[in-house]
Amino acid sequence: MQISVEKIAGVYAVQPSPPAKELLGLLRRICRNNLFGVSMNAIPAILICSYLLLPAALLKEPPTPSGKQTALYDEIAAVDSELFRAANGCDLVKLGSMVDDGLEFYHDEAGLMIGKQLFLNSVKNNTCGVMIRELVPGSLEVYPIKGFGAIELGVHRFHHPGHEKKWPGARELGMTRFLDLGAAEWPVGQAKFLHIWRKDQIGWTLVRVVSYAH
Repeated sequence: MQISVEKIAGVYAVQPSPPAKELLGLLRRICRNNLFGVSMNAIPAILICSYLLLPAALLKEPPTPSGKQTALYDEIAAVDSELFRAANGCDLVKLGSMVDDGLEFYHDEAGLMIGKQLFLNSVKNNTCGVMIRELVPGSLEVYPIKGFGAIELGVHRFHHPGHEKKWPGARELGMTRFLDLGAAEWPVGQAKFLHIWRKDQIGWTLVRVVSYAH
């Protein structure tokens, strides 16, 4: 007995709509019982059956994130937003409350900086009023560190007030100056980042930063 695509398709037509698992099992039984009787001109049927008879482990869909993983992602997304709202607004008191005294900041071009105060001084002297950070949509990844906290990965852009035209979402991030009269237009900066967050009874604290691929 030969099996064709029409026969496989006929299963859908003559049978009531079963749950997906039952339908998959039915198609597998059809393929398993007739696979060796398939003619070589029924290539589409062979391909379909080959797929259906693969080990189940190879056909598994990626696991759906658990509630804890989803909650962790939401928590880190929230503290990321809070951290850079403070940085964009030059709120050094708030910024200082979110980073560890022994913060280690690794920058692929500037090198290593250790300590909260050096970090705050750097923000005050180099980025306050001259740079606005934007998280690239869809780039954020979050992974748990058992018994400690979380790893945050992503890509962000750096905009320059007074040296760029208005862009969507700019005002929401605190940018209010757009291409000052006579000012040169600067390119938008971009880099990848890795943050390590510690969680304790106080909340989330940033302890390590790696900024790279500028």
